[in-house]
Amino acid sequence: MKTRTLIPAIAAVGLAAVIGLTACSGSSDSGSTSGSSGGSGDIKIGLLLPESKTTRYESFDRPLFEDKVKSLCSDCQVVYANADQDASKQQQQAESMLTQGIKVMVLDPVDAKAAASIVSSATAQNVPVVSYDRLINAQNLAYYISFDNEKVGQLQGQALVDKLKKDGASGGILMVDGSPTDSNAAMFKKGAHSVIDGSGFSVLAEYDTPDWSPDKAQEWVAGQLTQFGGQLAGIYAANDGTAGGAVAALKANGMTVPPLTGQDAELSAIQRIVAGDQYMTVYKAIKPEAEKAAEVAVSLAQGQKVTGDTQVNGVPSTLLNPVVVTVDNVKDTVVKDGFYTVDQICTAEYAAACKTAGLQ
Repeated sequence: MKTRTLIPAIAAVGLAAVIGLTACSGSSDSGSTSGSSGGSGDIKIGLLLPESKTTRYESFDRPLFEDKVKSLCSDCQVVYANADQDASKQQQQAESMLTQGIKVMVLDPVDAKAAASIVSSATAQNVPVVSYDRLINAQNLAYYISFDNEKVGQLQGQALVDKLKKDGASGGILMVDGSPTDSNAAMFKKGAHSVIDGSGFSVLAEYDTPDWSPDKAQEWVAGQLTQFGGQLAGIYAANDGTAGGAVAALKANGMTVPPLTGQDAELSAIQRIVAGDQYMTVYKAIKPEAEKAAEVAVSLAQGQKVTGDTQVNGVPSTLLNPVVVTVDNVKDTVVKDGFYTVDQICTAEYAAACKTAGLQ
């Protein structure tokens, strides 16, 4: 959840993580739903993330955010919650955080429209809301931090079209889009269509994947293969989870995987890219995103004014640049940045493919 022109952000239900600006130096709760990190001071910062199916949130966003807050503020506490893709649960989490007295809320919404009520409740209590990764459809946001999500879709679409033309492919494209409740997904789709629609490759069928579910993506792709299998040139998948579902459907049908897109640079996707089962992914450097959100949250919690590098819908914003990753630049992107090590990527199953790709 990319994009950076109008990026969806903080969604519906949950206000989850409160940083108590008091002693940003505590331990992080190991649970996937809620917890706190830092000291027990008077300043609390709430962090609410939308789901755990996408590996980035628990593995990267949360710990990076908490660590940065800890480094910036010895009197800060982060109160955390994950909504598990449930907007109502996120709403309850946000209400709980407000009751606990958080000073700032950092919200990545499950549902960008429904999350407007969370923003209203927080604003009524003079708690500024930072829209994180997904742009919340609300007034009075204090800040927005994300990627250029429309650009993410453009990068995906362009990489796919260029690959198909280079290969001399003919036929059409299946489009496996993201969740209909995720405002970012609409931007990914818009960006992808801006390239694909004029490419000469037809869209055979298109699907908005509920909850970004890989299983639902797999089921849908499997159904389309019975109808369009002989016409399939490539697949646009909005993220690596839906890409994984598409790969599973193709292999279950004994089919070779055609050029396939993705997003988020998940470890399994990088391994598929190395092995030739996925053409590309979009790498969004989560560390600068999470750390910028932490910097803004601490400043707001301490009563300081914040200004953005740009504005989105009148909201001070920071929009980071996404990067295309193919087998040719894995080493120069996710490995160079320390996102993954070669050992993590090149397990025994992928050792031969890694050697061929020059990952040693």
